[in-house]
Amino acid sequence: MTWKGTLCGIAVLAGVLSPSAVSAQAPSCTISVTSVIFGNYNVFSGTALDSTGSITYQCNATAANITIALSKGQSSTFNPRRMNKGAELLNYNLYRNAARSNVWGDGTGGTAVYSRANPPNNSNVNLAIYGRIPAAQDVSAGNYSDTVSAVINF
Repeated sequence: MTWKGTLCGIAVLAGVLSPSAVSAQAPSCTISVTSVIFGNYNVFSGTALDSTGSITYQCNATAANITIALSKGQSSTFNPRRMNKGAELLNYNLYRNAARSNVWGDGTGGTAVYSRANPPNNSNVNLAIYGRIPAAQDVSAGNYSDTVSAVINF
């Protein structure tokens, strides 16, 4: 799968500035993503295929109440997400937790987002993305892919 990290947010300067005041630093964050690579899926296996990826973000001292959401990718829903090879589809999903019970999405439809009120100042924070392809899907051999965006809001 290909991951696209996106940076968005609104910079807000708080307080009243006088001519002698030092200007406030605008909130800012950066984000980067390491892909979830599932490898070979065996249609005859009775076990789901699990993999992980990661998100790394860094914010300055004035950034607060951040959230990180993942898009649906090319799917119309978060559950399931679907990779495709032409017209063929392979169901999968991305999760916030290792138990793979909290679908990572945008906070709608029962999905979860990552949130942190006060991220550390100018320090990298690493988050795991837990992926799973359910067992017993009858698909042909080939490369299946999806593109999911990771968006940090602050």
